[in-house]
Amino acid sequence: MTTMQVSRRAFATMAGGALATLGLAACSTGGGSGSKGPIKFWNMQWGATSFQSLDARITEAYKPKGDLPPAKYQSVAWQAFTQTFSTAIAAGNGPAVSSGSGTQAFQFAKQNRIAYADDLIESWRSSGLYDDFLPGVFDTMKTDKGYVAVPYNLDMRVLWYSRSLLEKAGVQPPTDWQTHLDACAALKRIGVYGFGLSGGAQGNAFQAVVGWMINNGGGIFDESQKPDLVTPANIEALDYVQELIRKGYSDPRSVGYSTANTQSQWKAKKFGMQVEAPGLAAQLGGEFAKDVVVGDPLTSASGKKGALSFPNNIMMYTNTPTQKGSEAFMTYYFRNMAPLWTQNTGIGLPVLKSIAATKEFQADPNAAKMIKDWQPICRTWAAPGGAALFSNVTLVDSTPAMTTFGQTVIGLRATPKEALTTLQKTLDAGIKA
Repeated sequence: MTTMQVSRRAFATMAGGALATLGLAACSTGGGSGSKGPIKFWNMQWGATSFQSLDARITEAYKPKGDLPPAKYQSVAWQAFTQTFSTAIAAGNGPAVSSGSGTQAFQFAKQNRIAYADDLIESWRSSGLYDDFLPGVFDTMKTDKGYVAVPYNLDMRVLWYSRSLLEKAGVQPPTDWQTHLDACAALKRIGVYGFGLSGGAQGNAFQAVVGWMINNGGGIFDESQKPDLVTPANIEALDYVQELIRKGYSDPRSVGYSTANTQSQWKAKKFGMQVEAPGLAAQLGGEFAKDVVVGDPLTSASGKKGALSFPNNIMMYTNTPTQKGSEAFMTYYFRNMAPLWTQNTGIGLPVLKSIAATKEFQADPNAAKMIKDWQPICRTWAAPGGAALFSNVTLVDSTPAMTTFGQTVIGLRATPKEALTTLQKTLDAGIKA
């Protein structure tokens, strides 16, 4: 599943920040008395307990105009969340507005359960709110029928390195594949692995592998939104990945590692570099919070830059007391959600430029660098064919097939062409099923 990683995979006013003035003291359901009940807003647990409590206060401080309904908040746990949503929506008692996995809106759109966001987005163009979004983020939500959702927060896989270990190894942070290779070699000489990976079922090495493919101008899907894996760009990228492994720059046990295992290796100062989630330094904590830093996007062998990202979103549903009520709440929420970042509640990277520009957010140099240097070159699972996600992306979004693919590559169980061919056949079969 594509989610922000608080425990798996904390960052931070914009105009209309009325809650800052109120001190977020209001906890009532607000004015307005919609005759069909409140706008039910279900939000995932994107951060720590502080996120959920603050998010509920923001939601319930909403005071709609006229006879539009107020909003009611419900926090949804990640455990079994797909069943939570599917059961409730099938029964007709699901949310009017929610977040969820990064591909959830595309799934429910196929079932005609999604209320497209085109009218809402057009109103934001008129009001100026649209211009506050980072470049390109809306492109990921656009389908032939319209915008299935609105971008909410970003997750991405970026290159991290240990400042102290690279200094000890006498090497500069890498800027391209050759200097990355050189840095790995230097780290190996001091007994440190420069190519950190977590290949187990509770890891994300397959995301890192796809990230290297995207870095080289490749990826999984073509312009027709069909798998097209056995390409020169992808083969070259996996050749590079396997070269790093053959030269001993990765931990031999990585194929079975969980994210927790790799964090233990970082804390033991056995890992010096890794493509990982935005929260790595914060999750390591202590001395590592300042020593482990985000590097520059690497230029690949073919002269390209790129990385894998996951644009998480908020969607509206056709089952709502009133569509105008859903859209009014969405406008309110996006104009007042900045405290979720400025109060460091653990949510992913922001999609609004005004939030990214706050002094609270800029105080984290790693988060600031990810927005400034990495977000512009990031691509989704849909790469290289396009930006917009689509329903078949669920076949590669943290599925067993992708875990197997990652293990096959990093375990040197097949050549790049063989591994890509196997995944191609698996995805083709999944689409036909």
